[in-house]
Amino acid sequence: MAIPFIPLPYPYDGLEPQLEAEILILHHNKHLKKYVDSVNSILEKYPEFEDYTLEELILLNLTLPEEIQEAVWNNAGGVYNHNFYFGIMGKCDKKQPEGNLLKAMEEAFGSFEEFKKAFSMKAAGVFGSGYTWLVTDEAGKLSIINTPNQDTVLPLPFTPILLIDVWEHAYYLQYKNVRADYIKNWFDIICWDVVEKKYMF
Repeated sequence: MAIPFIPLPYPYDGLEPQLEAEILILHHNKHLKKYVDSVNSILEKYPEFEDYTLEELILLNLTLPEEIQEAVWNNAGGVYNHNFYFGIMGKCDKKQPEGNLLKAMEEAFGSFEEFKKAFSMKAAGVFGSGYTWLVTDEAGKLSIINTPNQDTVLPLPFTPILLIDVWEHAYYLQYKNVRADYIKNWFDIICWDVVEKKYMF
């Protein structure tokens, strides 16, 4: 496989009660796997691009044959976004970041609690399907942005630090249409040690 299907770093029931096993089985083993399979199916017909990394498939999308650009963009983006999302979660001890990331949050938002409010509001306001990201610019300044569908932040002048998936399949089986409750509980399953390593300042 040109693009691997990465296992979860925890068992499917490893995020309960915040996210039930049924959701993770569907989300990871069905949705993510379909994106992975779709990208690889496309690349099988275009072997000259099989050595491209996931990031290259996104960043160099416009250099690909026109007939596969949209499909690669959507499916490679789906793989990248899901890998990022699953990779920052877990049952970890820290309930908030420390060090430089915490300082940056305090500078940008006033406090960690104010960051949570701003991030939660942004995520709750995503219209339809998409993601909410915490990103940093080249100077280390943090901001919160949304991307629709399976768009990523890779083409933007930002480095991703954190993201939440607010597609309905990420939470609907458990939280129904109450996205705010999903967002609130999601903060309890962030691995801040992992997130801190993404903030290289």
